[in-house]
Amino acid sequence: MASRPHRTPGRHAHWRVARHRHRLLRTGGVAALLAVVGPGILAGLSDDDPAGITTYSILGARYGYELLWVLALSTAALIVFHEVGVRLGVVTGKGLLTLVRERFGQRAAVLVATALVVANTGTLCAEFAGVAAAMELLNGTSRYVSVPLAAVGVSILVLRENFHRVEHLLLALSSVFVAYVVAGILAHPDWGEAARGLVVPSIPLDRDALLVAVATLGTTLAPWGLAFIQSYAVDKRLRVADLRYERADVITGAVLTGVIGFFVVVACAATLHTQGIEVDGAGDAARALEPVAGSAAATLFGLGFLGAALLAAAIVPLSTAYSVSETLGRRADLDRGFREERTFYLAFGAVTAVAACLVLIPGAPLIEILFLSQALNAVLLLVLLPFIRSLAKDRELMGENALGRFDRVSTALALGLVAASVLALGVLALA
Repeated sequence: MASRPHRTPGRHAHWRVARHRHRLLRTGGVAALLAVVGPGILAGLSDDDPAGITTYSILGARYGYELLWVLALSTAALIVFHEVGVRLGVVTGKGLLTLVRERFGQRAAVLVATALVVANTGTLCAEFAGVAAAMELLNGTSRYVSVPLAAVGVSILVLRENFHRVEHLLLALSSVFVAYVVAGILAHPDWGEAARGLVVPSIPLDRDALLVAVATLGTTLAPWGLAFIQSYAVDKRLRVADLRYERADVITGAVLTGVIGFFVVVACAATLHTQGIEVDGAGDAARALEPVAGSAAATLFGLGFLGAALLAAAIVPLSTAYSVSETLGRRADLDRGFREERTFYLAFGAVTAVAACLVLIPGAPLIEILFLSQALNAVLLLVLLPFIRSLAKDRELMGENALGRFDRVSTALALGLVAASVLALGVLALA
């Protein structure tokens, strides 16, 4: 998605859909909103992947309601930077790495692409770890069977252009985590303490608590999502006039992510934390669903874990392949074959294969992979966010849609939050 693709015979259907969408946008109202829905909802809900659910479960099980304010700030940062990503894509018609290469040069693009590839590989490891944990929980299937099948399956799904046909099915499976909302209510949590945890910053000054806080930032404001949402907005051929509707899409997706994360924390705080149970495996996290599912909690959790893992395992390597292609100045187009888009296909296959192989290492700790990969995300955000903010401030590039005073302050605060968290963790780790 280096730039808006030229109109080719293979894309006639895509352009007809785009023209129909723009006709709906001219009508305004609900029809206009539904016409642009997609980038924000998909990028937001995909954050509630196995890595995210595991991180939120650990936060609630270990610290109860105390660190809910970290989730609230992370959700606010997600809204801010996802809106900036969509704005960059809509105004320029180009993906993140294309803009970095054009405005800052090839070396800067390679730096950002390297950070994205490392972060995305770690996240994809977490997704395959989620597949393995889900299948072991559901029917005891070995990771040496489930992970290779998942890797091959998502590759065929995306690269043979069938992804959009099953995207809604995977989202439906992932929506199982809405059960945490019911579980959190049925577990009779201390709502006063939960409200206090949301608005009163408090954190034990130790390495483990800071690691959980940093991982929460990294799993909510995921690097892959920043690149993906911009490329998706470009692919959807949204126009500047669509931005006010697309902002509603972004805010809805981010808020849903935060709400589900909140109830995962609350459900685990009211059940696991009160009993002193640590989340050492998928089965432990599943126990938080017992108030709503009883003996079927493990099955319900396993199905949701599997759907979320497969959805994210399809999107993360796609984000990686687009970023690598943009860095090298190559077109990236799923409608074109391997001969025309070798860089794109090889990047997709390479990151998928590497991540799957890492999870298959004998004795690889699945929960630790799911959790620690998100802390790595937060560290690598420090490479990506300054470039995104700088591009969005550029009036020559963005015109009247460049960041205003409020936007500059909010993006600076979000960047400062990530930097302070990572720095504090580093200081305690070295102490």
